[in-house]
Amino acid sequence: MPACQIVDISFLDTAAEKIVNIVEVKATPEEIFSVFEDENAWPEWFDGIDKVTWTSEKPYGVDATRTLKLGPMTVWEHFFIWEQNNRFAFYFSKTSLPFVKALLEVYELEVLDENTTRFTYTVAYTPRLMLALSGPLGKFALRRNFGKAAKAFVLYMEKKNAAATNNS
Repeated sequence: MPACQIVDISFLDTAAEKIVNIVEVKATPEEIFSVFEDENAWPEWFDGIDKVTWTSEKPYGVDATRTLKLGPMTVWEHFFIWEQNNRFAFYFSKTSLPFVKALLEVYELEVLDENTTRFTYTVAYTPRLMLALSGPLGKFALRRNFGKAAKAFVLYMEKKNAAATNNS
């Protein structure tokens, strides 16, 4: 299994590719973080994720790990920033397919008002040969997938909050 380069937050400045999506979510940072911590929620809103498994015990934090099943690929993630209800960041430590040399994801939350949070979702990566050879098509597919995920998260939270309101 291809190991990935260990990176830190400075990788945002040096990565070959960077994707930034910003959405407004009708939820508090606490509500959002509870969804991020819920391994069963991810496949509900992030198209392409089949299964998330935390390989660390709660409470999650710096040095937490988890695995993701993305179709035929398994990804191992290592969290190196964890600021509860504010932001977290992780890098891919390895993948089962030769997809990227390095990949970093940063999830940042900013309170806009008592019921609205700005979610900034940043992905930075350096492709391996297979992805690099796909050229603009590969870049487009990743941009589209991560953009769809950010928008789907907004819809997921709206449905979740509507269901909670209807049940109370």
